[in-house]
Formats: sequence, C-alpha cells, structure tokens
Amino acid sequence: MTSEPAAETTWEEALIADVRANGGRPSAGPLAGHPLLLLFSTGAKTGKRRRSILTYSRDGDAHIVAGTAGGSPIHPAWVANVGANPDVDLEIANDTLPATATIVEGAERDRLWTAHVEQLPWFGDYPAQITARVIPMVRLTRRGA
Repeated sequence: MTSEPAAETTWEEALIADVRANGGRPSAGPLAGHPLLLLFSTGAKTGKRRRSILTYSRDGDAHIVAGTAGGSPIHPAWVANVGANPDVDLEIANDTLPATATIVEGAERDRLWTAHVEQLPWFGDYPAQITARVIPMVRLTRRGA
C-alpha cells in the first residue's frame, strides 16, 4: 500500500497510529494482530520517498516481505522501487533502522515463501489468486549490522 488518494491516506494514517500505539501490531480492523512494518523506499521512476505498509515474517535477523499486492495480477510498486534503489528505511515496533532490500529468487525465494506462509498462514491463499506472476520475496537486512 502506498499513500495516494485522500481516503486511503486517512485509513493509512489511522492504521499507522494504531501500529505505533501497540508496538508494531494493530489492535483493530482487518489487520489486527498482524506484524506490520513501514518500508520507506525511493521511487524507481520519481526518485521521491515512498511509504508502504507491509506484513512481515522473520528469517534470522532479516525481515521478509512478500509482493502479493493483495492478490493483484501485477507486482506492487514498492518491488520496483527496492529493485532500483535497495537502500531503504524500516520502521518496526517504533524503531527506525536503515536496511538493504534484496529481491530473492530461485530455491532461496521458494524457501522464504514456505517459511513466510508457516509464520503467516493466510498468505497461503495468494498463489491461487496470483497465477500470472511469481510472488516476489524480499529480504530486508539491517545496514551496518
């Protein structure tokens, strides 16, 4: 999700406030209890700072996000952004950190997808909805660690 229209921005701002008030997990609404992070990336075409609200899993010290775009047949814009500009910032549970985004492919991508679904079972429904593309898996690793 990226902030664009006013109604979406209002919903996003309320969600972010809830996430910040509850240590990284919203307390209400359709995402209640989900582990969420804010990804701040640089637009691949615009060069402008972009914000995305993403559900994540963990792989060791790394945070893992999936480019499901809510079941859309096209990749979310943030995937192109991190592909072009891998230096990102994350806000997780009220902590901000610099990170590097890596789009993972092949067997490692498949391993991360399986682990992601084990941690977040509702993601298991996406492959039936998204048949025209492979869902990108992105590893977010703290820079300077």
